[in-house]
Order: sequence, then structure tokens, then C-alpha cells
Amino acid sequence: MTKAYIIHENESWIVPLRHALEEQGVPHEFWHLHEGTLDLGQLPPTGVFYNRMSASSHSRNHRYAAEYTSNVLAWLEHNGRTVLNNSRALELEINKIKQYLELQKFGIETPATVAAIGKEAVIQAAREFPYRSFITKHNRAGKGLGVYLFDSLESLETYVNGQGFEESVDGVTLIQQYIKNEDQFITRCEFIDGKFYYAVRVDTSEGFQLCPADACQISDQFCPVGEEAVIRPKFEVINGFDSPLIAKYEAFLQQNGISFAGIEFITDSAGKTYTYDVNTNTNYNPDAEALADVSGMKEIARTLSEYLKRELVLR
Repeated sequence: MTKAYIIHENESWIVPLRHALEEQGVPHEFWHLHEGTLDLGQLPPTGVFYNRMSASSHSRNHRYAAEYTSNVLAWLEHNGRTVLNNSRALELEINKIKQYLELQKFGIETPATVAAIGKEAVIQAAREFPYRSFITKHNRAGKGLGVYLFDSLESLETYVNGQGFEESVDGVTLIQQYIKNEDQFITRCEFIDGKFYYAVRVDTSEGFQLCPADACQISDQFCPVGEEAVIRPKFEVINGFDSPLIAKYEAFLQQNGISFAGIEFITDSAGKTYTYDVNTNTNYNPDAEALADVSGMKEIARTLSEYLKRELVLR
């Protein structure tokens, strides 16, 4: 039976998609790729494969899930299967340096960033960094892992040399220009089948933990963007959003095999916009969607259904 196969490693994140697929009667199967075996002599099942592997999988004790998925995707693609969010998409998902370099090819501005490996290199990078306010982040992250704000070299040195230092799973720490938005928000654009679906305004007054999924609503210990929180929805779908960035984002996604993604940008006080994250394991906030009468997961389910119909015609 031809199905939609969803590749993932987090049971809590797939619940809304499971409901949407069942509601629309889309035949499906979930592949949890925390561990398993891959027989290169076997052919993959027929169907459409949707990759939802996350850069933060290691934070859930699934240390090698992304590496395993990379090989599974190569196997699927070698055998001519339709893969949505393909191996190139996964490559960008787990490497922010490659994300930024690729975004720049499409004329998309990214924050000034320096990559460093090793504690001394991190400190040296910060010492030579032209911006006095900067953040650290993990090159392979997700969920805001390793994102801390510093206003001085001394505070960074204390952090790096202290017991609380968090090293990226790939060993690469980024020193990045801190972009301050006076209204304390960022914008996240959601794309389905490579096309713009909607944009959501995300309140950052409580920090950089910006995952829309309910499972990610935890408090930050570091990095408040402002001193006082404003009472407002953390996630709010923007009606009628339009931006020249949309066409650039769509071109970037198409070129890199990315079908489903959330792309985040921030605008500084001078009106300059910086894109700083591409998340190919996108989740949606149910409260914001309910108010706007939209549903990302239902739209994904509909899209997977359309791809399955095409597969059946080709067969």
C-alpha cells in the first residue's frame, strides 16, 4: 500500500500531524529513527517520505538520529523515492553555518557570525568581534540551545570557563551579532510545499525560546531581550503579511530541497532585517492558529495527500 511515511524522532511533536492525517484519511506510517537497521540490498516501500528530523534530536537522548536519517534519506533518494525535505534540507537543518552561507546566495541578510571550536577559540573570536553586544549559539541546535546574550568579553569568559558552559554537539560555537528589536518580537514565516503559508509574530520579551510547539513552552534562564515583559500573545498570526523576503525565501527553499520550513527574521531599530534561522522541522502554535482560522498540520496533510495521488498516477 502506498503511504506517506513521516520520518521523525519526537513523539510529542507528531501528535497534531497524526490527527490531521487521520482526519483527512491519508494512509501513513511514522518512522521513529532514533535507532534501527538499514539493509542497502532492500528496496524502500512505495510512497512519499516526509523528513521531520530535528537538529535538537540529541537533546532528547537521540544522539545519532540525524546521522542515521542522513543515511536513510540517501537510500530513499538512490532508489528514486519522493522525499520532502530531502538530504540537502537535513544538511542545512543541522548546520547553521551552511544555512547562513546558502541564504546569502539569495541576497538574504544574516547577522555577522564567527564560528569557533574550543574554549580559547571562542574567547578569541569574541575578543576580535566588532560588536560589543553579541550572542553565542550552537551551530547544531534547535530550541534555542546555547543561545546566551553577552554585553562584555568578561562575562563571556566567565561563562566559557565555568561549569555551565554548553558545547555544541558538533563542537562548533557561533559568536553572533546581537540584533535588538525595540518592540521585542521576531517574525517567523511558515512555508508548505515550498510556498508561503502565513507569518507569525513571536513575542521575545521572555527570551529566545521560540519553538511554537506546546511541548517547548518552557522558561528561559538566560537572554531576555528586554527588561520588562509585555502581556500579549507569545505567538500571533499576522493577517495580510507581505514582504520582499518571501520570494527570496521561496527561491532558497526550492533550490535546497526544502518543502516545509519556518524561517525566522528580526528587524533592528534602523529597519534593517536579518534572517537568522531556518527550521525544517517546523511546528505550529495551536492557539495562534485557532484565532486566525488556519492549520499548518492540516495543510501538510492535504499536501501529502496530493503527493500520494501523483505517486499512484505514476505507478
